[in-house]
Amino acid sequence: MLRFASSPTGDMHIGDLRVALFNHLVAQQKKEDLIIRIEDMDKEKSIEGKADEILDILGLFGIDYSQVIYQSESIRFHSAMALQLVHEKKAFSCFCSDTWLEKKQEESKLSKKRYLYDDACRKLPAELVIDNTSPFSIRIVRPDKSTEIDSFVILHQDKTPTHVFSTAVDDMLNDISIVIRDAKHSSTTSMQEHIRESLAYDKKVEYAHIASIESKNIPSVKYLLEEGFLPVAISNYLISIANQTPKEIFTLDEAKEWFRLDRLSSSSISFDIDKLRHINTEHLKLLDSKELSRYVGFADTEIGQLARIYLEDVATTKELKAKITPIFTQRIIPDTLSESVVKMKNVIMNAPYFDKYDEFKNYIVKESGLNGEEYSKALRILLTNASDGPDLAEIYKYLKNYIGEIVK
Repeated sequence: MLRFASSPTGDMHIGDLRVALFNHLVAQQKKEDLIIRIEDMDKEKSIEGKADEILDILGLFGIDYSQVIYQSESIRFHSAMALQLVHEKKAFSCFCSDTWLEKKQEESKLSKKRYLYDDACRKLPAELVIDNTSPFSIRIVRPDKSTEIDSFVILHQDKTPTHVFSTAVDDMLNDISIVIRDAKHSSTTSMQEHIRESLAYDKKVEYAHIASIESKNIPSVKYLLEEGFLPVAISNYLISIANQTPKEIFTLDEAKEWFRLDRLSSSSISFDIDKLRHINTEHLKLLDSKELSRYVGFADTEIGQLARIYLEDVATTKELKAKITPIFTQRIIPDTLSESVVKMKNVIMNAPYFDKYDEFKNYIVKESGLNGEEYSKALRILLTNASDGPDLAEIYKYLKNYIGEIVK
């Protein structure tokens, strides 16, 4: 069993999506279930609707999962297991105040040593614990042989579980065998293993830590989708970075055939928007014309073919739509071209249908008296509502059946 954990406290980060994709691929390869865990314990920071947004994004990217678990619904199990540890003297009540602990941490910083809790409350006599009315947290007893882990908190003073404790318990309850996660979480691995060992859970959980995407101003998944990047292209890019792939452009299903965690580089990763734009363009080119047209508001093969010729200049569906939409809107005519455009428009409105561009051009030149640059600028405005763009002959090829409607 694998799991992908995500917090509903903000927009999904592309690094989190990358981890979700890797979990999906490995689950598919091993023919194991993937569960989604929504880590919603922090009610103050959780944003309404973000949990559903996470699931929507996973669905949009084709990430299959068998179950959705909300961490807050398991809090009774977290509490029960913490109390079990206290009963077995593997955990203890800690009455140290936050102020005192913060002071100790500051002293540790000054001495340039990492602060480890000194077990001040571990050996308190039972009567001092029972009769003590001060707020207290629950700490797990440190491992005998470790010098890196102290007796860390597993239940806060309000008796809600800490993230490291609830995560370890949930992975145990859900029979997780492989944890694929961002390397920024690697420091908690030994703590989670200690928790499960203290609870006499002897199944070994395998950890794979993925290098973080560390660039500044990294866009969220939601932003990339809104900007017109295709899910298949975003997946392609995220699987490609710091990886050895047999080809540059591929789908998630194709990646399932050759993806391997041990081929991933452990080096730091930078987000490269230009590389993503290139990959997105290549995936747009792979769409059939009718499907491509839907991204610009149509369901028409010829409009899709027209959109395709603009892919030399744009990289996203948002940019592509910005090229196509003006063609079917009111013309903005520069004063210097107004006379030429009016003259050409009248000729086109009364012209017969021409299948070939050269025949159309010869007729317009003859009937309007316009030629050269004056002709091309006026026609481009009438056909595309723009001052520059692809070759007019190519544009005409796909707009000839709409030309009366367009120039009108």
